[in-house]
Amino acid sequence: MTTRQAHDAPIPYLQRIRDYYVGLGYGAPYEWAHYADVPFQPLPKPLAQCRVALITTAAPFQPDKGDQGPGAPYNAAAKFHAVYSRDTARDHDLRISHIAIDRAHTTAEDPGSYFPLPALRRAASRGRIGALTPCFHGAPTNRSHRVTLDTDCPDIVARCQADGADAAVLIPNCPVCHQTVSLAARALEAAGIATVVMGCARDIVEHVGVPRLLFSDFPLGNAAGRPNDIASQDETLDLALGLLASATQPRTTMQSPLKWNGRPDWKLDYSNIARLSPEEIARRRAEFDRGKEIAREQRNTSPLPAFQRGEG
Repeated sequence: MTTRQAHDAPIPYLQRIRDYYVGLGYGAPYEWAHYADVPFQPLPKPLAQCRVALITTAAPFQPDKGDQGPGAPYNAAAKFHAVYSRDTARDHDLRISHIAIDRAHTTAEDPGSYFPLPALRRAASRGRIGALTPCFHGAPTNRSHRVTLDTDCPDIVARCQADGADAAVLIPNCPVCHQTVSLAARALEAAGIATVVMGCARDIVEHVGVPRLLFSDFPLGNAAGRPNDIASQDETLDLALGLLASATQPRTTMQSPLKWNGRPDWKLDYSNIARLSPEEIARRRAEFDRGKEIAREQRNTSPLPAFQRGEG
């Protein structure tokens, strides 16, 4: 029998993941980024006149990098390691097999649940926002705060400024993604661009410290709404845009009223070391080590994919 808290309270990702990696045998727990002060930029004009940028941690599909489809296992080979940009007027095949979504409770079959470009286009067509920026931008997921802060965040800020962005919507997927986009949101706000994070890991985003968070209590990989549910996706984006316009101070969090359609006890499973057998712990440790090695080799020896060289 599950407890009321398991159903009603958000997953405590910070502690859950600390315990998980210590349980896998990695020693000292990961240190998440944390700030006391949070920059805050009000919208410079009405939302209906604003040009809005989209920041994602999803990766363009690479057909030579193995399984990246719905239900794919974690695929480190599909990672990207530098910011990329693509045209918002075109459709794109973006996947999230390269990051730690909740594979037990979602399949990433519907990109609309993690990449709200179609929803933003619909919002622009209704006059909810003034326009999309010419490009959306991909933010690499990196455990190193230094690399994210010193390399990726300035790159994202420069690209948004070049696009004339008044505001930005940032969509994370995995736990570290939530840290990445939170750091990016802080950098954008400091540069005068208002932001809203649409996320599923509330405690990570609030621990880092951001101006605005629209929290959806869904399995990781669904920050833009329920899969195969356009109404849910449009409502989730509309809530985020409303928060973007209405927040008057930093650290403003709004929780979406939408409920997950799956099993009510889904929160008990993600990275819960207490629910794993010794054999499963050993298997996951080996899998994680393989993934780290693949990502290291790719980062150090492989040429940048075409989409990171600006050819996509």
